[in-house]
Amino acid sequence: MSLHADHGHPEDHYEDLLGLWSDLESALSVLLARPLQVQDFGAKVRQFDRWLQDLVAHDIDAALYLMFQLASTSTVGYSASHALVCGTLCHILAQEFQLPARERDSLVRAALTMNIGMTELQDQLAEQRDRPSSAQQEAIRNHPLESQALLERLFVQDALWLDVVGQHHAKLPERVALSELSPEDRLTRILGTIDRYAAMISPRKSREGRSATDSVRAIVGQEVEQRDEVSYTLVRTVGLCPPGTFVRLDNGETAVVLRRSTKANHPLVASILDKTGAHRHEPSLHQTRDGKPRIQSALARSAVTVDLDHRTMVRLGLYAARHSEGLHSMVTVPGSLL
Repeated sequence: MSLHADHGHPEDHYEDLLGLWSDLESALSVLLARPLQVQDFGAKVRQFDRWLQDLVAHDIDAALYLMFQLASTSTVGYSASHALVCGTLCHILAQEFQLPARERDSLVRAALTMNIGMTELQDQLAEQRDRPSSAQQEAIRNHPLESQALLERLFVQDALWLDVVGQHHAKLPERVALSELSPEDRLTRILGTIDRYAAMISPRKSREGRSATDSVRAIVGQEVEQRDEVSYTLVRTVGLCPPGTFVRLDNGETAVVLRRSTKANHPLVASILDKTGAHRHEPSLHQTRDGKPRIQSALARSAVTVDLDHRTMVRLGLYAARHSEGLHSMVTVPGSLL
């Protein structure tokens, strides 16, 4: 599932990207919902992993944008959407931590399948407004070992993958350096942090999703650097306001983050609502690293009522990346991109 063949204009690849990302999410949904009906389950997971890697390698900012947007509006069910967010962020952090290939593979595959023992229940819980019943709470407590047992039934033989799934809710000391932990505990710490972060940003019927910024702070507190290596690296890599999330600017406008920038936590954004909350006829690009406007606060997806044309937004990000040196604080978007 390669995006790197050299045919057509680069924009054509971006046209394909949204469809490929949605296709991966849908295929993963089928795999997690009916794993016992899948022939050679392990090979299928490895195929999806390669697909995910290709999408991220093509353009990490576009991948993050589409992933966060799909996570908040997905129609395939919470379980698959959550698995894809966790798998993608684990892949990105594995690169940052320079994990050995074996550890990286086990981590991402564990992220994609850690809740396979409760797929139906997880989708159900995301839709219900009441607190989990006692039976549901017991199933939640038991699901790591249930997932591990199901993967063994499916002939997964990667012991590290299985161990991380089986203990992915284990509480591990956050002050111990990752390099000093065993491979199982190292991967469990990474996956556990990402699992909690991804769960917080996703809306459910019982509660609204938090902003990405609030999610990080809820996990580790305000002083990220002093608390946890994983959370600090997550923030440093994807940003407090990652591509695909919404922000309020100090000029009163609402914007969507398109791309990270060279200046930490000062991303490129596109204003989509004016200060009165009305839809802008044309989005405007702002380089927040230039100081004006500044990001005032992160917004949860539920706080923004707007339907975005994701293909247009991703192409705006591409346009901005190509012209980054020439972009000043505010840029009116060329009509040909809309």
